[in-house]
Amino acid sequence: MAAFEYQAMEGARQVSGVVQADTARMARQQLRERGLVPLEVHPVARATAAGRGGARMGRERALILRQMAALLKAGLPLEEVLSLAADQSDSKRVNRPLASIRARVLEGQSLSEAMAEQPALFPAMYTRSIAAAEQAGKLDSVIARLAHHAERRLALARSVSVALVYPLLLALISLGVVWGLLGFVVPRVVSVFEYSDQQLPLMTRSLLELSSFVSSYGLLVVVALVVLTFAVASLLRLPGPRMRLDTALLKLPLAGGLVRAQAAAMFARTLAILVSSSVPAVEALKAASQVVSNRKVRADLEAAAARVREGASISAAMQPIEWLPPLTRRLIHGGEQAGELGDMLEHAAELQESDLQDAGQVLMAVLQPALILLVGLVVLYIVLAILLPIMNMSQLLS
Repeated sequence: MAAFEYQAMEGARQVSGVVQADTARMARQQLRERGLVPLEVHPVARATAAGRGGARMGRERALILRQMAALLKAGLPLEEVLSLAADQSDSKRVNRPLASIRARVLEGQSLSEAMAEQPALFPAMYTRSIAAAEQAGKLDSVIARLAHHAERRLALARSVSVALVYPLLLALISLGVVWGLLGFVVPRVVSVFEYSDQQLPLMTRSLLELSSFVSSYGLLVVVALVVLTFAVASLLRLPGPRMRLDTALLKLPLAGGLVRAQAAAMFARTLAILVSSSVPAVEALKAASQVVSNRKVRADLEAAAARVREGASISAAMQPIEWLPPLTRRLIHGGEQAGELGDMLEHAAELQESDLQDAGQVLMAVLQPALILLVGLVVLYIVLAILLPIMNMSQLLS
């Protein structure tokens, strides 16, 4: 059956909701049988990819879960909790899915089943944790843990963005400044030397050639770079090239440590939530693999889930994974032996998040002075190339 959103009249008031039917015509028939007069009936737009929407959707998800946890703890019924959460959001990307989830719950579906139909807002690891919590009767506490997980994930992504975006922004600004000097300032200053009879220094001649190239072909170079960027982005949509790139990222000297720490932290915290919610190990590993964007990491975690399905323990299944820190593997093994796997995974996630912050600070400490030094050397080259012929002319005149 398909899901259809509707707006209808019930007496003198307008109501809306979701109904399940094979066709829109059958949906209207169901509404008439309920005594409603259908005004609009159209299929529910379902998201096709989990996690779509980026950081903004992540913030909305964390806020919704935190509100739901507080309201459930206060003893409010689930349908009222969903209604209040939808009313609190100004985004149609959020309140419409929440309204759809509430309608499904009112129709008799469980919360996890209703959430599973909105994977962009609630990916698989959230719905599986909530399904286990519904069976155990711990819905409010598990949703509170999921809210904490969503908030930590946002903080993790923010720390990585700060560590990577700032050096990149500094590099782009520096490149723009140097490009502007070569394309506009240098030609006007140095052009006077082209008509002099003196032999120009090699540094000045090279600067003139470089400036002439930028002035003549600069726009063409920019267009070529844009085309190359789109071509590379299209190529990276293919599984093979993307897998090779993600594998190479894990092995980079500085940024690789950042990527590995982020992947390990996200995996450990997600698996901790799922294990603590009594989700079976195979399902927990498969769901945890979906929260990471690196294809190599995801493939390794899916292979680990397959080994667990064949009878291996989680710690044994993790042994072949090279990017997973040895300390994390030891904590997983110790947690299994002591029956405290969830707590050990939480501890491992905290350690990896600390390592991630340290790696980001090291990356900033190395890249920032390196970029400043590089720009300083380029500016020094330009200044010397301009000053050398002036000094030579001064010596000739004296």
